[in-house]
Amino acid sequence: MPRISPERREARRAEIVAAARRCFSRDGFHQTSMPDIAAEAGVSAGAPYRYFASKEEIILAIAEDAFGLVFKPVERLAEDSAAPSVAELVAASLEALSVDTVTDATGRSVPVDELLRCAVQAWSELLRNDAVRVPAVEGFEAVRRSIAEALDRGRRAGAVPGAVAPENGARVVMGLLHGYLLQRVAFGLTDTAGFSADVDVLLASARGR
Repeated sequence: MPRISPERREARRAEIVAAARRCFSRDGFHQTSMPDIAAEAGVSAGAPYRYFASKEEIILAIAEDAFGLVFKPVERLAEDSAAPSVAELVAASLEALSVDTVTDATGRSVPVDELLRCAVQAWSELLRNDAVRVPAVEGFEAVRRSIAEALDRGRRAGAVPGAVAPENGARVVMGLLHGYLLQRVAFGLTDTAGFSADVDVLLASARGR
């Protein structure tokens, strides 16, 4: 049998991930089996195991994509901006979530809502599964440090109130984004632009007191 090219292998892997994401978004992690994923992808029952050792590996891949969508824009702004404000950091993520679809590494369109539904499920999974928890904690800490460093620069430049402790401020930024994510998935908070504008107004009001 001829070997498939790296490009074709990556495309097939992306098909498996997309099928798993649809299943997880619709039925949940634990109600979805590897045969379910194979059936959704239209491949043989053993095909997913050519790309992933277990369902947990697929969960990790999708969770990484989902939380990357939420937090990579924040990290980029934190690294690239000399002195970002809290409102700007929050807005960077919310702007990325304002679209219906994003494009994956193979050029495929990925529904944002599917990713976010999987992100919320990943939170419950990390409470019971160290294979998910360990990389989740590492990712959380990396983003938190990046935001804290940015807030420290912003505080020294006057863009962030001097009373804000960067470490605590970073958790506030992440808490706002986690809260938006949960409310969007669970309670239909789809007005991303309105939420972002209100965060800006509330923060400005707090600074004015």
